[in-house]
Amino acid sequence: MLSYSQALKKCFLPILLLVGALMLAQTASAQDTSSYAGVEIDAQNVLKMQTYVEPSMESLRMRKMSASREISKDLREFNPARAVSLTRLEYEIARNNGIVTDEVRYMAGLQRIDYVFVYPETGDVVLVGPAEGWYKDVSGRVVGLTTGQPVLRLDDMVAAMRTYAPNSKEAKVIGCSIDPTQEGLARFQKFQQQIGTTAVPSMTESIVKGSREALGLQKVSVLGVDPQTHFAKVLVEADYRMKLMGIGLEKIPCRGMKSFVDSVSPGSVARNALFRWYFVPDYERVRMSPDKLAMGLEGKSVKLVGADEMVTSDGSRKELAVSDPASKQFTQGFTRNYDRIAESAPVYAELRNLVDMAVVAAFLQETDAYGKLDWELVYFGDENKFSIQTERAPEFVESAVTAVWRGNTLTTPIGGGVEIFAKRAFTEENLLSANDTTVADEQKSAEAELPEEGWWWN
Repeated sequence: MLSYSQALKKCFLPILLLVGALMLAQTASAQDTSSYAGVEIDAQNVLKMQTYVEPSMESLRMRKMSASREISKDLREFNPARAVSLTRLEYEIARNNGIVTDEVRYMAGLQRIDYVFVYPETGDVVLVGPAEGWYKDVSGRVVGLTTGQPVLRLDDMVAAMRTYAPNSKEAKVIGCSIDPTQEGLARFQKFQQQIGTTAVPSMTESIVKGSREALGLQKVSVLGVDPQTHFAKVLVEADYRMKLMGIGLEKIPCRGMKSFVDSVSPGSVARNALFRWYFVPDYERVRMSPDKLAMGLEGKSVKLVGADEMVTSDGSRKELAVSDPASKQFTQGFTRNYDRIAESAPVYAELRNLVDMAVVAAFLQETDAYGKLDWELVYFGDENKFSIQTERAPEFVESAVTAVWRGNTLTTPIGGGVEIFAKRAFTEENLLSANDTTVADEQKSAEAELPEEGWWWN
């Protein structure tokens, strides 16, 4: 067979700052609704909220129908286990002189990664997972025709593989952070002192406005991946929207789950408290075959955690050892309901897929799959040949501030993170199994279905 390798003051104004380390915001509605919350990046590279409205259910139906006509029947129909060979896919693009079709761009409609199999004999790296046909919703997100869940994008997979590249063992971190500047925090502390204990409900609007102006723009930092990629944009979007949900500026699409501001007791929080929330992978979900040529991914991919901090008078921050109960309730609730939230807010399904792709890329590097296949990413590794710099990189976000009175106490939380240490998934304490014969059996069974030609199959 041909080888294809190659967060004022107690009693009146405790102000809570919620800051984190992640990235952007996305569709806030369930599939087949008429309004979608999202984001846009302006000419100054400032990330702002945006609402997209579907004109009618008929327009949605027509969009789906039009997209469906452009997709072959075999790709259009839902399949619980579609296989895509990354090595053959690279070869296909090179063979077509760099032309990337939607079929290629969206990886034959894959929506999750359940398995990754490495076949040294044929030079294949095969991803297996559910897939179906796709269309663009009114916000421009590419989602499944029937599930409404986002499909995997090849540029995201390539971004992850460039981070965990061949011939490198560096333990890189992928992530983002949305943080107020030290100068902004110092101005904010001064603003609190000016307000003192004189606040009354009629001042709420001016307090919120003054807080926002004092904080100014918050800085976006992207780690591990090119900030001009779709991968980076999803990180920022997911982080920013999570922050808005936490402080009550965005409705949590999960009945019964409370935001942080709905649960916090202002009197229990120091006036200079700052809360940091960030997403991390749920690492304990990986199974690996004895020969390290196969890996299975199970269960949840992402969880939300928090680390409370204090803001000093000069705007610097220090971490606290004790977590606020309301903060903990919010992060645990988000984690517990992650899949339900992702169903209505596909950006979190995208984030989940990015984590999976990062783990897959780290697996290929850690097990020297590239060496075993003599695969050098000649095409995928070269930005001039395969460009993934397709997005404007967000540099700042507007500070989000809300205010809620509890008796005579005003709480104005401000809020953010994503940190992906993909290789932690392979430590002995995290692996579900490092000697999983079931994964090996799945790999062997899939090998029998490897076609002579083509880069995807059902």
